[in-house]
Amino acid sequence: MALSLGVFAATLVHAVWYAPDIQVSDSSSAIATTTPATLAANSTEYPSRLQIPKLQVDANVQKAGIAKSGNIAVPSNFTDVAWYKYGSLPGQAGSAVMDGHVDNALSLPGVFKHLGTLAKGDNIYVQTVGGTQLHFVVSDVEIYPVADVPMTDITRTVGPPRLVLITCDGAWVQSQKMYDQRLVVYASLV
Repeated sequence: MALSLGVFAATLVHAVWYAPDIQVSDSSSAIATTTPATLAANSTEYPSRLQIPKLQVDANVQKAGIAKSGNIAVPSNFTDVAWYKYGSLPGQAGSAVMDGHVDNALSLPGVFKHLGTLAKGDNIYVQTVGGTQLHFVVSDVEIYPVADVPMTDITRTVGPPRLVLITCDGAWVQSQKMYDQRLVVYASLV
């Protein structure tokens, strides 16, 4: 019993220590802009599921905005992905950005644990709230140091429709409560 309580306490402390940054409300001044396409969109165009057959991922899609840190907010759990609601909608001009956890900091896999095994030509599907299924094909996989992630390009709202998936990579930096790299998968609409 004492061992169980000790393991539970250690797990709780570790989970709280790792806890992701909290999303700020839409009324916060931290949110600089929103895109007209997203604001004018019918909610049936919002993404509801992300499917990556190669990884056996079939995940619920949450809407996320900006975290207190100023970064794109992350999903509230380790099995869902989060669509950046101030960016483009999947299938529309620019980048529809979704992020997900690589793990829960306790060695339990997150939804994007194996995202780095995707390769050019792999299929990704996004289902909208209205039931439309969009087909994307991986065009590139990149790893960036946290300080060098090209967020302006990743969150662009112009150009051909693409899907951008982001997760953590590299080494865990305890003092910053985050990994030191980001894995980014780019996929083009078919």
